[in-house]
This record gives sequence, C-alpha cells and structure tokens, in this order.
Amino acid sequence: MKMQFVKSMLLGLVATTVLGAAPAAANPVMLFDINSGAIIEHQDAFKRWHPASLTKLMTAYTTFRAVRAGELALDSPIKISKKAAAFPPAKMGYKPGSVLTLDNALKIIMVKSANDVAAAIGENVGGTSEAFAARMNAEAQRLGMSGSHWVNANGLHDPEQYTTARDLAILVRAIRLEYPQYAAYFDIEGIVAGKAKLKNFNPLVGRFPGTDGMKTGFVCESGFNLIASANRGGQTLAAIVLGATSPGDRAEEAAKMLQGGFGRTGISSVTVATLAPYGDNRDLATDMREVVCSKKAKHVASDGPTETGAAPEKVSIIPEMTRPRNWVTVSLGGATGPRPKALGGRDIVEQADVPLPTWRPDRPAPTGAVPVVSSNSQARS
Repeated sequence: MKMQFVKSMLLGLVATTVLGAAPAAANPVMLFDINSGAIIEHQDAFKRWHPASLTKLMTAYTTFRAVRAGELALDSPIKISKKAAAFPPAKMGYKPGSVLTLDNALKIIMVKSANDVAAAIGENVGGTSEAFAARMNAEAQRLGMSGSHWVNANGLHDPEQYTTARDLAILVRAIRLEYPQYAAYFDIEGIVAGKAKLKNFNPLVGRFPGTDGMKTGFVCESGFNLIASANRGGQTLAAIVLGATSPGDRAEEAAKMLQGGFGRTGISSVTVATLAPYGDNRDLATDMREVVCSKKAKHVASDGPTETGAAPEKVSIIPEMTRPRNWVTVSLGGATGPRPKALGGRDIVEQADVPLPTWRPDRPAPTGAVPVVSSNSQARS
C-alpha cells in the first residue's frame, strides 16, 4: 500500500491533511526521533484510530509505573482468572488458576500478543480490569495523550478504545526514556513455551538492521498497525503505521520510513510535544472492517503467519534472517515475588456472564494460524 507522507516537517512546517469520508481515505503515520522527539514525517497524526494490540504498550507502561511505585515486582504472581482465560485468540490458553511471573507475562504479550495474559496483567495490577483501564486513562492524561481512551488491557475491539499516531509517539517516548531497563521486552525474536516456538509478529525484529522494537496490532476495525523502532549510529527512530491492509504492507512501510529517516540530514523544530492539532473529522474513528475483513478484502485478515501453502508477501526492504533465531523461554510458575498490592489479601473477583468479544477477526482462524498453547497441551510452531 502506497502512502503519501507530509515531508514539510524538515522545514519546520506543520502539515494539514483533509480526510475523506470513506474508510481508510488516509492512514495515520509518523516517523520521529525517540530521544529528541523531533518529527521527521507525519500524516493524520491526530486522526482517531483503534489501537488493537498496540494497547499492550499502554498496558506495559502502566504496569512499569506500578512496579516503580512498589506495588509489585517482576517476579510477582500473575494469576489467570476465568474471565481472562475466556478471552479469544491470540492467547496462550492457560487454565484458570494458572500463575506465571509478571516478567514472563510481559514477554508473552509483547511477542505472542496473548489477550488472556494481557487481561490477567490488568486484573492483577489494577485489582479489576475496570480499575486498570482507569489507571491507563489516568497515565495517558498525565502524559498528554489527549486523543486516547482505553477500555481494556488487551486491545480487543471496543468502539470506545481509540488513540492517535501522535499519542502513540508520546507513549513510545515515555516507555523508552523513562524505562530503558525494560527495553529488552520489545525486541524478543521469539518465545518458547513448552514445545511450542512462537515467533514475534513483527518481521523487522532480528531482520531489519538496528531494529529494537516494538509492537504489532490487528482487529478488523483497525486494520494492520505497527510501531517499529531502530537504532543506527546512536540515533533511535520510531515509525508508526496505522491501518495498513496486510501485515506485509505495514512492515514494509515502516521499514521504508526508518530507512529514509536515517538517511536524512537536518533537524525539525517541530516535536511530538509541540505538533499542533490538525485535520478535519479527526474525532471520528476510521473503521477498516470493509477493507480488511469483508469478502472483497484482498488479504487474509490475520495478524499471524501467512496461510499454509500461500506465497509469502514480499517485503523487499527487510532482509531474510540468515542466523539462528534467538529464543526466550517462558513458563508457568516461579512467582516468588510479592503479591500485587491492588489485590490486597483477596483473590481476583470473578465476574459471571460478562460478554466477551468474538475471535479476532470474527470468522474461523485461517489455516496456518499460530495454535493456542495450553498448560497441558503443546502446539507446533
């Protein structure tokens, strides 16, 4: 998918994009320097968009804040409730009552994007999923993410869960600058859970030179989202692509943005913090369902691997991995740290008859999709 970028930022100008009425008339993108906040490229930066699993970055940031406040530790227990276990894929499939460390839970949500584990983090850190969402919103407001609203910790679709490219840039900078000690969570090439080997959904990790994060996201309403960051020569850039029509499109677009950004000279005077709001109808969230999940959609609507037997999409700027992939092992158990303070002396409150979203997307999983990993059955990679 070809996107037209606003390049006047190099001259210190603020660009304005007029949005069309049709879905996906324009797709938000942004390229910026993480350390300085200087914006290199942007388009529809204030356009409301559904984040999908990019939500898990907000979940991680809110959790990092709780760890810093002494509310729990990386070896604290994260217990899987019935409600968390019932969420649809992507998921690990752990049984209710299963316990893992916060450390392993964070690794899982960044690589596998597991909705059950992300929900469990929210319940354990916040006390309830609703309380955690309130904390997410409070943190977003404190950071100045004025175009965002959060409803859940895993990113499964809710019409009232939305963000913007500009807000996501603020979040990325907060994560990377406030918590550099946690950088390793965002560039894990793959995890091993029992006999299952699960690759990172972000194909830039381990392949595009300098890549050090961060996260993919997909629901029908959002299209294919990606935040990718890379470091070369001491400069760290991040590319945000929202609403691509396939996993390959978002990956190649992000890689091209990063490649071009590292080759540029000059410093923009406009930063993520100082960029003035622009664009018509920016408070109306775009719905990508017809583009990516209808019968006429060009691509398979899945955030996972390509369909078995199908020719893989060519991502020309991203070289193939020529070395063995680095795997990180995760497992249940090992939670010897303090119990999350939000739970006090009680267990997670189970809520019955809570309607859950349908599978992501709402049709049978495509052939070749990563299978569910449960605590007593192992999936093949």
